[in-house]
Amino acid sequence: MRTAIYARFSTELQHERSIEDQVALCRAYAAKNGLEVAAVYDDRARSGASILGRDGLMQMMDAARDGAFDVILVEALDRLSRDQEDLAGLWKRLNFLGIELRAVHDGKADQIQIGIRGLVGALYLQDLAHKVRRGLSGVIRDGRHAGGRAYGYRPVAGKPGELRIDEDEAAIVREIFESYVGGKTPREVAAALNKRNVAPPRGRYWTASTINGSFRRHNGLILNDLYAGRIVWNKVRMIKDPDTGKRVSRPNPVSEWQSTDAPHLRIIDQDQFEQAIAIKQERGGPIPSRARKPKRVLSGLLKCGCCGSGMAVKDTRKGRQRIQCTQMKEAGTCEHRRVYDLDSIERIVFDGLKANLTTPDLIAAYVETYNEERKRLAAGLIANRSRIEKRLARVRREFDRIFQSYVKGFSEEAEVREPLAELRAERKRLEADLANAEKPSESIALHPTALARYRQQIEDLQKVLSSNSPTENREAIIALRELVAAIIVQPTPAGAPIQVEVRGRLAALIGHEVFPAARMWGGKVVAEEGLEPPTQGL
Repeated sequence: MRTAIYARFSTELQHERSIEDQVALCRAYAAKNGLEVAAVYDDRARSGASILGRDGLMQMMDAARDGAFDVILVEALDRLSRDQEDLAGLWKRLNFLGIELRAVHDGKADQIQIGIRGLVGALYLQDLAHKVRRGLSGVIRDGRHAGGRAYGYRPVAGKPGELRIDEDEAAIVREIFESYVGGKTPREVAAALNKRNVAPPRGRYWTASTINGSFRRHNGLILNDLYAGRIVWNKVRMIKDPDTGKRVSRPNPVSEWQSTDAPHLRIIDQDQFEQAIAIKQERGGPIPSRARKPKRVLSGLLKCGCCGSGMAVKDTRKGRQRIQCTQMKEAGTCEHRRVYDLDSIERIVFDGLKANLTTPDLIAAYVETYNEERKRLAAGLIANRSRIEKRLARVRREFDRIFQSYVKGFSEEAEVREPLAELRAERKRLEADLANAEKPSESIALHPTALARYRQQIEDLQKVLSSNSPTENREAIIALRELVAAIIVQPTPAGAPIQVEVRGRLAALIGHEVFPAARMWGGKVVAEEGLEPPTQGL
């Protein structure tokens, strides 16, 4: 019987030899039991807690679906997976394909064995997590550090968990606290460090969030108790996302935190540290759900056309606010360096919208016509994919029927070789056709009520734009935000006409670039190809 061997070891701390040892053990078992080893698959330094990210396992399952072997052999079932759901799913699919699963230490796997081994593997992972946390708790009690890399410190060689102060980085930490307590904002501090090319804790640039952090997660340099000579552990817990296999953090309640004094690691004196915390509390704004309504019509809508970051107020000159890319303002790393007069941006946007809102009925009719065409095209794409999927399902069933007939001894190899080869070739062709078949748009068709609402929104905005001072009109703010998703300020040289692009919420909703979406240069609206409302065929 053609046999595939699968081997895995969990972490980079284990020896690479583990794979070779597992394969050698499986080969010896195969020789004793008359199995012909046709392929070997492995995953190195990959956890058994999930099947995600394990290329060797995925390649083996693809080959299994192609009928490349009859048996999969592993040292133990937990090499496949320690997760109950994953192990049961793998066994179910192999059983469907008529492929036998064997373990050197347990023999042929059956439903009971899969259930028991899956439960044992899950309990092992849970028990291991508890032991790791118990060990880390002991590290904290010993006055050692249980976390990862800490800016301002270096690990002591040969002494796990022990840190020493890195004087170069500690000087930067002291500078940050002095600047922050002295009245500078995190953005100003980050920009100053980037200007001097000071290496950040991670990434390429310093940002305001690196310094400021979050009270909820108790992160950021300003909130790091380690700088005040106190080790705090268990502020967050890590949970693996079952759909992606990635670990994500979740904040723990303060009652679960564990801390200990570490005066030898103090970089900032207690008074200065407490001053910084007090300043952060004072500066902390309300939570988003309770935040004040935007003061300006375009607040929160302006985006940088170079890096995609928001545009924020830089300063005020002669009573007029000026805006700049926040990435440029905070980190100094965006090429979009121009500073704009906010009143000028607002005037350009409103003038452009006025020019485009002269025919609200025509715009709404265009959207309605587009919806009908979108639904017609989607129906054709769905029908084509459905035809391919149905034929592919029939081919797979026929392949499995003939293959099972051979496995169970009802047919000879010579009888099934040719039809299986033809079906395998057709299956691959259909799978390729399905992968290349155009998918219907995931955008939704607008309900007639939504179309009526859209027409009303255009008319409302048209009315408030015709008022004497739309930028001070609260109705204008509401009407504009119902229609506009973003206003992109494109980078232009100083003194050149301002280039602005308006992107509408409707475009995101129906998945097609329809009004309001136009480029404006210095107040002159230039319709882009495909965006000008049609005048015929409605």
